[in-house]
Amino acid sequence: MNMGKRLGAEFFGTFWLVFGGCGSAIFAAAFPGLGIGFAGVALAFGLTVVTMAYAVGHISGAHFNPAVTAGMWASGRFPAKDVVPYWIAQVVGGLAAGGVLYLIASGKAGFDASAGFASNGYGEHSPGGYSLAACMVAEFVLTAFFLIVINGATHRLAPAGFAPLAIGLTLTLIHLISIPITNTSVNPARSTGVAVFQGSWAVQELWMFWLVPLIGGVVGGLIYRHLLDWHD
Repeated sequence: MNMGKRLGAEFFGTFWLVFGGCGSAIFAAAFPGLGIGFAGVALAFGLTVVTMAYAVGHISGAHFNPAVTAGMWASGRFPAKDVVPYWIAQVVGGLAAGGVLYLIASGKAGFDASAGFASNGYGEHSPGGYSLAACMVAEFVLTAFFLIVINGATHRLAPAGFAPLAIGLTLTLIHLISIPITNTSVNPARSTGVAVFQGSWAVQELWMFWLVPLIGGVVGGLIYRHLLDWHD
């Protein structure tokens, strides 16, 4: 498949993930009187992955996440030479979505991106006040299991056509667990896309939401490759 089309698919898929997931958190989570809450935001993130995986998964593999790309490389399913181009497309897609969200949100009187803007944080900026160590453990474990599910769901022996559903439901579950902990990253591009527009503490804490999900993704890929992969 043409690399330009693959990178385009990653750009649009990551844009949709950040726009849909973070947009639901910014605009709808606590809407006066009838907000969708944590469960609604978790479902929104899962739905973005399901819809775009069906739309462009056959083009790029539907990573939409640097940690997924790193994990698929670690599991032997993705070439090393394509990792950085995928990361660039994903981050640019996330930033584009963050920019559009900022434009929309700034159309309301009293909007202040520094209040949070769906950014990920730890310690003082964790929604539930969880420590850096607790947040690192959560992001590591959840990203590793995300890669285990992705590898299993996309295995050649897995039921055909159901991978996007399994992966999207897993991302929903991940958010149901960890929104109170870190506001849920498991995706450096998602974190970057809104942190840049938050502009202060979210940028300072962004290192963790790159480092830990990337490590978790690689470990999850290695676990599947060496402990769980089935060869008939």
